[in-house]
Amino acid sequence: MILYHGSFKAVEKPDVSFSRNNTDFGKGFYTTAIKMQAVKWTNRHKRRFGYGTLSIYEVDDTVLRKNASILEFETYSVQWLEFISKSRTGEMTDNYDLVFGGVANDDVFNTLALYFRGYINGEEAIKRLRYEKPNIQYCFKNQNVIDNYLKYTGMETL
Repeated sequence: MILYHGSFKAVEKPDVSFSRNNTDFGKGFYTTAIKMQAVKWTNRHKRRFGYGTLSIYEVDDTVLRKNASILEFETYSVQWLEFISKSRTGEMTDNYDLVFGGVANDDVFNTLALYFRGYINGEEAIKRLRYEKPNIQYCFKNQNVIDNYLKYTGMETL
């Protein structure tokens, strides 16, 4: 499988210690298999720095699934919503090597904001999100998994 990461520079050797806390799936190195999604991430850096770089990786999904602890959210669900909520507030502690599922992006943010503020419950939030197609993100949380399974193959400057 091909994965992409958008940044202001090429990331040949991803390092979890440089990642931010309180993100969708917590501290980790975020990638996506959707190139256009990674280009959007890269464009944020391009607006700020005048350039952006799309790093490209390969991972053998079959081997990874056999050797890593993975949490997968196939669709938006109450479990996904609770995981995101706890990760963003720093309440989530987990032992997964990789978490992947939908991005809490601009298309779903208004619904998430209502949920985070307690205006709607989880079931109502998921009902509102059922028509949104998740943009899938892969959060590598374990440095050993990154070093052993995520292979840098190149970059594109945007």
